[in-house]
Amino acid sequence: MSKIKVKQVKSAIKRTQNQKRTLEALGLRKIGHVVEHNATPNILGMINKVKHLVSTEEA
Repeated sequence: MSKIKVKQVKSAIKRTQNQKRTLEALGLRKIGHVVEHNATPNILGMINKVKHLVSTEEA
C-alpha cells in the first residue's frame, strides 16, 4: 500500500467543527505539521474534506 504525506498549510481557526475534527483525526495539530498515512480510501476521503487546508505528496 502506498504512503501519503499530509502537511497542514492553513489554520483551522474559523473553520467548521467537522473540519477541525477531521484535521485532528488525521493527526495534524498546527501549521507546518506533517504526518504520513497509508493511502486508504478512508484517509483519502478525509484529506478531500480539508483539501483547502492541507497539501499532500507521495511518500
